[in-house]
Amino acid sequence: MIPGSFDYHRPDSVDAAVALLAKYGDEARAIAGGHSLIPMMKLRMAEVAHLVDLQGIGDLKGIKVDGGTITIGAMVTQHELIADEALAKSAPIIREAALQIADPQVRYVGTVGGNVANGDPGNDMPGLMQCLDATYVLAGPDGTREVAAREFYEAAYFTARSDDELLVSVRFAAPQGGYAYEKQKRKIGDYATAAAAVLIGKDGGKCSSASIAMTNLSDTPVCCDAAAGALVGSSLDGAALDAAVAAMQEAIDPQEDNRGPVDFKRHVAGVMLRRAIERAASRA
Repeated sequence: MIPGSFDYHRPDSVDAAVALLAKYGDEARAIAGGHSLIPMMKLRMAEVAHLVDLQGIGDLKGIKVDGGTITIGAMVTQHELIADEALAKSAPIIREAALQIADPQVRYVGTVGGNVANGDPGNDMPGLMQCLDATYVLAGPDGTREVAAREFYEAAYFTARSDDELLVSVRFAAPQGGYAYEKQKRKIGDYATAAAAVLIGKDGGKCSSASIAMTNLSDTPVCCDAAAGALVGSSLDGAALDAAVAAMQEAIDPQEDNRGPVDFKRHVAGVMLRRAIERAASRA
């Protein structure tokens, strides 16, 4: 199908983009890579009178590794995440996750900002950013503000971002220890049936720290402190993994759809989490 008519805007600064969003209100939408918005417009499920293209804003691009802090511009593509060697050295879990998103054609255009900002529970980056305890920087008419990734998602497609705000960057501390991102999907390019992001720290043969987040198993990503807590202080033996998986099962709320019934999704979630913990522990 063909989308309805709209006015096209290509601002060259964050301030100009925010001004357009404020001026046109509910009639305006920002577009990054377009993989979510354009299909909705073609299906006439989203009526957009003013399309604000962010591709011309240089301040939204670039990856910065400054000591132990990593900052990623909202318009950085998944391909750029994969290709950046400094990022791969400082936060290799980012490359590991990005390589499992869609396919190369999508990754050349799809952006970090688009992936994390629209609140799609199937997207990979929101759960990963919660695992990393990332902070999102938002710009609006009243200036910039910061929101923790773990507090950003309210429901499917509903977030803490106001309609007149732009997500401009993602910031997090470089993770230490072992890492893994495990994802099960029906075919290349699909959303996850279930995915797990895990960070593990070890000291003296025992788990000293852990962070766990699950993807596409609720209407928001699930950062599971109870599952991580089940690992801390353990030798990461079978009993600890069983406890972590059990805690995760209490936190998720999968729904039946074309990826399978609830019981199947819960089974896959357990398999993905167990694999991710084992692989992260082997790298710690």
